[in-house]
Amino acid sequence: MIHEVTGDILLTKAQAIAHGVAPSEHFDNGLALALREAWPAMATDYRHYAHQTHPKPGEVWVWSGVGGVRIFNLLTQEGEHAHGAKPGRATIANVNHCLRRLRHELAKGETRSIALPRLATGVGGLEWSAVSSLIQQNLGDLEIPVFVYANYQKGQQAQEPSA
Repeated sequence: MIHEVTGDILLTKAQAIAHGVAPSEHFDNGLALALREAWPAMATDYRHYAHQTHPKPGEVWVWSGVGGVRIFNLLTQEGEHAHGAKPGRATIANVNHCLRRLRHELAKGETRSIALPRLATGVGGLEWSAVSSLIQQNLGDLEIPVFVYANYQKGQQAQEPSA
């Protein structure tokens, strides 16, 4: 079940956070930067993973850290793997594929709740109305709480309904 909330996603009580990245993600702005600052090992591990496997848009890379935090890195954006390559824009097709893969991961039952931002609408450049309908279509009937941070408020904990 989806709950739209207002607040700071880094203060979520959800077990996992999902966010959009590019194959050549530098984690240098927006939520990606905030996640890198909170969990520097996640960004380092992602760079190693990307260098070794050259992931493609539409894939999902899951990172589990100390204390049970899980971060689902959704490759919503285009991008090259060359040194110094800049992340590209997101596409609706990539977002849809990522959300289907995320649903598959969540169906395993290891994650009891998840928080997402306005996925692919910042650096990714997509319209929220299109992305929101894909989230509803792919995750709307899940039995776990899905908290969509539709409005960002730095330092404010959202009122997340309990499961």
